[in-house]
Amino acid sequence: MDSNLISEQIFSTSSVVLTIIYYVIYAVTMWKVFVKAGYPGILALIPIVNWVFLVKIAGMSGWFALLYLIPFVNIIFAIVVAIKEGKNFGKGGAFSFFLLWFLPFIGHLIIGFGSAQYKKV
Repeated sequence: MDSNLISEQIFSTSSVVLTIIYYVIYAVTMWKVFVKAGYPGILALIPIVNWVFLVKIAGMSGWFALLYLIPFVNIIFAIVVAIKEGKNFGKGGAFSFFLLWFLPFIGHLIIGFGSAQYKKV
């Protein structure tokens, strides 16, 4: 057997496994964030619906989640949502930008399992 083919299969399999592990951990952290904000945690697992409730957690109307579907606008909107979400959990702008927008896996882990309390500003 060709060694290149075997290494490609191993790399592909390990990538899929790592992606699944990342998604499961991120889903658990989002579940905790939703529960802290007073929403059912199961909503964090439903694609697109989780955008609507994340926007609500940020203190905006759920209809604004449609802005995630517009190219380039979605990047700016995601930054705004991250900053407002961080503010509602008592976090500053730098934390919100870097850990809720740029590295949401880490930021939501800190908010979900940390001592942050949700207060709608």
